[in-house]
Amino acid sequence: MTTDQLQAHFDTKIEADISIEAKDWMPDAYRQNLIRQIGQHAHSEVVGMLPEANWITRAPTLRRKAVLLAKVQDEAGHGLYLYSAAETLGCTRQDIYQKLLDGTMKYSSIFNYPTLSWADIGVIGWLVDGAAIVNQVALCRASYGPYARAMVKICKEESFHQRQGYEAVMALSKGNKAQRDMLQDAINRFWWPTLMMFGPNDSDSPNSAQSMAWKIKRFSNDELRQKFIDNTVPQLEALGMTAPDPELVWDETTGHYHFGEINWDEFYQVLKGQGICNYERLEAKRRAWDNGKWVREAASVHAKKIAARKQAA
Repeated sequence: MTTDQLQAHFDTKIEADISIEAKDWMPDAYRQNLIRQIGQHAHSEVVGMLPEANWITRAPTLRRKAVLLAKVQDEAGHGLYLYSAAETLGCTRQDIYQKLLDGTMKYSSIFNYPTLSWADIGVIGWLVDGAAIVNQVALCRASYGPYARAMVKICKEESFHQRQGYEAVMALSKGNKAQRDMLQDAINRFWWPTLMMFGPNDSDSPNSAQSMAWKIKRFSNDELRQKFIDNTVPQLEALGMTAPDPELVWDETTGHYHFGEINWDEFYQVLKGQGICNYERLEAKRRAWDNGKWVREAASVHAKKIAARKQAA
């Protein structure tokens, strides 16, 4: 088949919602777009372990500690699923991970904010993982099969994380004044960064339209953000808390909540590496990579010995 015929066949499969698999022909732009998106998604999972791991030793009860340990372990597993999915596109895990360490491949901006109190851990589970679910459920129907299948398992676990987070913030909302104030402070700090997680407004997003045309994404950034707000405000009200947005109000005409303008200058500064914890997060991953060098070398030597024995046999 000629390139034009291959392209036509690819386009037909996309239009018919037939999954593209690893061995199928695909345009290089589609492949590179997927490597970028899946790589950034994988990095977000492993970097996202850091702000929560910071509170494992300081969890208020043994039950909270066990739940948080399980959650952090899940995030590591999500990263591994996604790195494996990216490898099916012809890249190597080491290459895209090195891009994280070099700062040339991004991860979610939300993880460059500090966790200052225990309430932050509950708010991350409730708001941040809640936003992730809104985005990731749609990815279960992504046009690239390995990515979509990885997302099915990830979403099941993320749903647990969101429920765990809401259960934690509900307990704080029913506590004393100091606990309620701590919760409101965490919401105030994480509300806007959570809305930024969905990416720039559609008119300013460089990749969203093409990803939607290829059916990697099924909804635009603005659609997903609006859905998250509509889902979350009733939960916020049930907690007796408020959002730090004086413009947040139900609009009878549109059937959606109207919300204020996001500070996109802050978002782009974080993407440029100038967030509160950008340096800290990357340094932690670089340090872990360097300290684990001897393990990788030992595993490589062992693998070579096993291969040699099999060849000799």
